[in-house]
Amino acid sequence: MTMKLTLRVWRQSGPEDKGRMVEYKLDDVSPDASFLEMLDVLNERLIAEGEEPVAFDHDCREGICGMCSLVINGTPHGPERATTTCQLHMRKFKDGEVIDIEPWRAAAFPVVKDLVVDRSAFDRMIQAGGYITAPTGTAPEAHAVPVPKPDADQAFEAAECIGCGACVAACPNGSAALFLGAKVTHLGLMPQGQPERWDRVVSMLETHDEEGFGGCTNTGECTAACPKGIPLDVIGRLNHDYLKATAGGKKR
Repeated sequence: MTMKLTLRVWRQSGPEDKGRMVEYKLDDVSPDASFLEMLDVLNERLIAEGEEPVAFDHDCREGICGMCSLVINGTPHGPERATTTCQLHMRKFKDGEVIDIEPWRAAAFPVVKDLVVDRSAFDRMIQAGGYITAPTGTAPEAHAVPVPKPDADQAFEAAECIGCGACVAACPNGSAALFLGAKVTHLGLMPQGQPERWDRVVSMLETHDEEGFGGCTNTGECTAACPKGIPLDVIGRLNHDYLKATAGGKKR
């Protein structure tokens, strides 16, 4: 059994192009196909007809890398919770359904082409403070540095962030506070992250604002859209560390 779908896809030839929604019809979509496989089918048809294929980001197709950044029917990564676009299957949609497909919408994520956006602002935030000074050489024994289990559990939870940017796309303010909170939390809870802890949070937040991300107003849309379920409390830890670093005289 196959499905018939109407796709309304955002087409934009470049950053300076105004962009528009273009409608395509597919008549033979397998319910077992992933969303990206469905787009592959569309592109194969467009290429065969001599038309420009739809540009979209993808890499691992295993829900790990976060490249598959699409807004599907108004929701980052689509209708299934805790699922990346590449792991979303067409059986989640109905036969005959109209599906809107758009890129991330945020001032800090300019459109490169069609559904591809420039997320290098995330890289610059990481570069601003996402590293630790640690001696290199032989790996230490696994239990050489004691870490309380609650801290380890929270650090691992925060470290699951794949940097896809769904939190920014879902936020009405275009804030990257959830992403930033996850990075600050997973390093700040570990002993290895302590030497730069206070400088890190200030530098990363300053870069966040310089890149054009909006302020967080705790609406919670970010964690609802996050495919890895990063909890909202990482933003609380981000705010705590920032206030302690600045008001408490910790910075430098």
